[in-house]
Amino acid sequence: MWQAAGFSQTAFMDHPPARSYIIWFSQRTGSTLLASALAGTGVAGTPGEWLNDRDPAALAVAELQAIWQGGATPDGVFGLKYGPSQGNFAAWTQVFRRVLGLSAHLSVPEVWAATFPGCHHVFMTRRNKVRLAVSWWRAIQSGEWHRPSGEVALAADLEGRYSFEAIDHLFAEASLREAMIEDFFEEAGLTPMTVVYEDFIRDYAGTIRQVLGFLGLDAPEVAVPPPTFEKLADASAEAWVQRFRQERQAGWPNPAW
Repeated sequence: MWQAAGFSQTAFMDHPPARSYIIWFSQRTGSTLLASALAGTGVAGTPGEWLNDRDPAALAVAELQAIWQGGATPDGVFGLKYGPSQGNFAAWTQVFRRVLGLSAHLSVPEVWAATFPGCHHVFMTRRNKVRLAVSWWRAIQSGEWHRPSGEVALAADLEGRYSFEAIDHLFAEASLREAMIEDFFEEAGLTPMTVVYEDFIRDYAGTIRQVLGFLGLDAPEVAVPPPTFEKLADASAEAWVQRFRQERQAGWPNPAW
């Protein structure tokens, strides 16, 4: 199990965490469910979108220290949930280099390793990119990105909100975001732990245990909290999936699906 020798909250505010991990994701891959579960264990940091909610240009040393502190549990483990988008990966790399006073000769992976020392990498993906894109577009239209367990659905009318063009764009964007993440892993020579959405949903507790084991944090006394979110997909979503796959392959002599 990870232990931060000599760790103290005061010291941690001034220095990078001793142990860290990043959950890399594109939208609608179960990353929020995973982050919530890991945070709920009490030993795996509090992995939030500490970067996605900030403006890179405005980051200073104090803000970076706040990120390190906000994403950590008292054992010194730091968690980050990060989905590169709109060129912000390059912007964050430049900011980390500037704020930490790192050499211009360091590679991109070396900059991230200096910012998040002892880092493990978890890659979230979803095999069925059509269902991913449909889920993404419906969330944009309804405003319901997640539904906490036990809560009723938002009263969002999605009738007439289907858009082939929008779903097709998100279908491609999800693949491009994952390609960017894989490019980073390749440059860094990293082999992340891959968590597949479909497998995660089928075996929630088992997946959490696997991730904790990968992070070196699994122990009998660490309890896996119950899921904190409800499934959003319904019959209407499935109708959009079937409509999109048919329209996307219209005129193909050999449809793939």
